[in-house]
Amino acid sequence: MKTTASPKAPLPVPSADHLTERSRRARTEPMSVLALGDGLYEVESASDHTYLVDLEAGRCTCPDHVFREARCKHVRRVAIEITEGRTPPPGEIAVACHDCGETCFVADDDPAPCYCDDHAISPGDTVVDRETGDRLTVVDVSELRADAVEIGAADCTVAEYGSNEDYDSDVPVVGAVYPHATVAANGVVPSSLTVYVFPRTRLERATPRASD
Repeated sequence: MKTTASPKAPLPVPSADHLTERSRRARTEPMSVLALGDGLYEVESASDHTYLVDLEAGRCTCPDHVFREARCKHVRRVAIEITEGRTPPPGEIAVACHDCGETCFVADDDPAPCYCDDHAISPGDTVVDRETGDRLTVVDVSELRADAVEIGAADCTVAEYGSNEDYDSDVPVVGAVYPHATVAANGVVPSSLTVYVFPRTRLERATPRASD
């Protein structure tokens, strides 16, 4: 999964009076922080050098920490960016939403593709089939991949099904029903409705219509 870094820029300084030299430089120097997962962060400094920060252990590969055992500006910068919501906390990474490209924070073991709050889907949501333009109601978002779920009637996987060939094969499978219908909060579907399965990237969250 491709992670994204915070913009390389200086941060505002509320008041320099109470800041130590390292804390002041952590804010005023342009740096970029990239969350790698497992509590590790890559920091690109103002001098374009790149250092690895283990935030939970308070360690950094820069000379200031290695040779002086100081809580360097890079460790401080990571902590500041997490506090201010520019960088994800340990256990999360920053990625681009598959549908809009906006940066969102997700668990570092979440399967791709990832979606921001505006484009994520859950059971009961209305989605649009990118292939046909039809509107459907989601009944399940599985952790199983499209290339691992068999469509018995077609004797192939969801990924191999003809109209799905242009969509990702390594993404979760979504179950949905035609036509747009009310589904119980627990995902229960009336027995008269057939559940169809799609690769997640074939569906997009629908914009509500006045008639919905």
